[in-house]
Amino acid sequence: MTETHQTDQTPLLEELLQQRILLLDGAMGTMIQAHRLAEQDFRGERFRDHPCAVQGNNDLLNLTRPDIISAIHRGFIEAGSDIIETNTFNSTAIAMADYRMENLVFELNQTGARLARAVVDAYNSKDKPLFVAGILGPTNRTATISPDVNRPSFRNVSYQDLVDAYLEAIRGLVTGGVDLIMLETIFDTINAKAAIFALEQYFSEHNLRLPVMLSGTITDASGRTLTGQTIEAFWYSLRHATPLIVGLNCGFGARDLRQYIEELAGVADTYVSVHPNAGLPNEFGAYDDTPEYMAGMLREYAESGFVNIVGGCCGTTPAHIRAFAAAIKDFPPRPVPMLERRCRLSGLEPLVIRPEANFINIGERTNVAGSPGFLNLIKANDLEGALDIARQQVNNGAQILDICMDEGMLDTAALMVEFLQLIAGEPDISRIPIMLDSSRWPVLEAGLRCIQGKGIVNSISLKEGEAQFIKRARLIRRYGAAVVVMAFDEQGQADSTERRFAICQRAYGVLVQQAGFPPEDIIFDPNILIVATGMPEHDNQAVSFFETTRLIKEHLPCALVSGGVSNISFAFRGNNPVREAMHSAFLYHAIEDGLDMAIVNAGQLGIYAEIPADLLERIEDVLLNRRGDATDRLVESFTTSFPIDRRLHTHDIEGSIAH
Repeated sequence: MTETHQTDQTPLLEELLQQRILLLDGAMGTMIQAHRLAEQDFRGERFRDHPCAVQGNNDLLNLTRPDIISAIHRGFIEAGSDIIETNTFNSTAIAMADYRMENLVFELNQTGARLARAVVDAYNSKDKPLFVAGILGPTNRTATISPDVNRPSFRNVSYQDLVDAYLEAIRGLVTGGVDLIMLETIFDTINAKAAIFALEQYFSEHNLRLPVMLSGTITDASGRTLTGQTIEAFWYSLRHATPLIVGLNCGFGARDLRQYIEELAGVADTYVSVHPNAGLPNEFGAYDDTPEYMAGMLREYAESGFVNIVGGCCGTTPAHIRAFAAAIKDFPPRPVPMLERRCRLSGLEPLVIRPEANFINIGERTNVAGSPGFLNLIKANDLEGALDIARQQVNNGAQILDICMDEGMLDTAALMVEFLQLIAGEPDISRIPIMLDSSRWPVLEAGLRCIQGKGIVNSISLKEGEAQFIKRARLIRRYGAAVVVMAFDEQGQADSTERRFAICQRAYGVLVQQAGFPPEDIIFDPNILIVATGMPEHDNQAVSFFETTRLIKEHLPCALVSGGVSNISFAFRGNNPVREAMHSAFLYHAIEDGLDMAIVNAGQLGIYAEIPADLLERIEDVLLNRRGDATDRLVESFTTSFPIDRRLHTHDIEGSIAH
């Protein structure tokens, strides 16, 4: 079959969005219900003998009662809608499994698109351009939440299941002639990420791109999605899709959605839409907000400068759309803000890395390579105990959680998936972003499919050459994550300032210019290597790290710098007070030179100002390579008479970075 698609309408759509507030249509389901259709109406002749009930399968009407669907489209256009949605909300194999109609998915989407296309084309004019939005619903499953309270790591749908289901639906919509794709009623960001992944795959394979519209839904008065994300976190999780439009629909009526649309309008650097319900359903399942009442609320949205598109969800009719059109016609559209380039991460809550943040603390103890206690719990399959360590890191001030399962005797990928799925059910942990830490690409990719927020991949490098580097960077971008880049290349690990910076500079150019990676989502790790070993080649490693950090900040705009701090003191393993003092002193100097974040033990960072003066002098002699006998003097300080001040055991992260 030859796959065809519409002429690209993006320039025209963007032009109109800049000129006026556009109108979406209203509720397809409400209008279908008004016809009071019986089982036989849904079946038609074609499905007369279908083995299960199909009443309520509204998308099936694309095939059995296209006259009704077309009439509904016409009604909304005549009421003033600029954008008509296809009747395909449930047209994925996952949702259609309830009706044993998975085999119809392509046909349902293509026919739904063609019905809308035909009606739109009949009304389209130069004076009133119209558009068809191909609808992808959220499916009736969630990849973030277990359906079984007794098995919190269990999922009844996988990321790949969702990608495959959405790919089939997308193919039908695009070949049916839609102008844009809308992911509607998003309640689970992993589901939406899978849809975005499928869209990007389809666009890449077919050398085309349609505008994308994302619309989330708030489920209760907490102002969060069903899977627990705030509005800002939701947006940062999906921003990698570069949607033309982002908005909210369903969940609430226009009155209760106002504060959340205001929040979204403040953080979204793209056009914003809203299509609320006609209130909440009453005891009879009907919706009570009148066209006049809703129009008054949406008029206030427009007057406040919150929106670029308005429409209606459950309970809204052509009468509502007509009232909306009159209410908003005199107000200009919301201007799209230009936001500063910042790394914007999320768990259930957002984390924006700003210069004034000074330092971001990445909790290191959920790492089998760096925490014997965590490793023992993982080996014993005590994942509840492992969760307690994660929780402790968050409680002790970690703003990002590093998770690593790389150990030779473990099923690393399976453990990464199970642990992440357990974390998803612990909001006190999953509120912060996740850093996926592995040297194995399959483990990283498995982890990327399990986090609904925008996390960080740690790490990739040029070690295997540019082609592999670009391929993996593009996939990380498609999954919606930031990336740590190690200072490795085909010749190995960099251990001098010149090599460190040269590799980082080369990687930056490849990522930004060839892989299309946002520079603010690039985090360099210029290799924190061991000092004080007695080997001269190690003496300048801390100084080299500081110098490279300064060069990155001076020459690679928006890029961030990170590292694993515990490496610096590995020569003193077993002597925790000295190691903690070294970490605090190292961080003090690295942060002054531009270090943005580091992997540390969130509960054991000493306060720089409280390190005893003699010990600090000896540590800084080592770190800054100020004298040839620095290592000997530091060793002497704790093997003879120097008392190690136990005040170094502190949980005060703020003190460790005070200047």
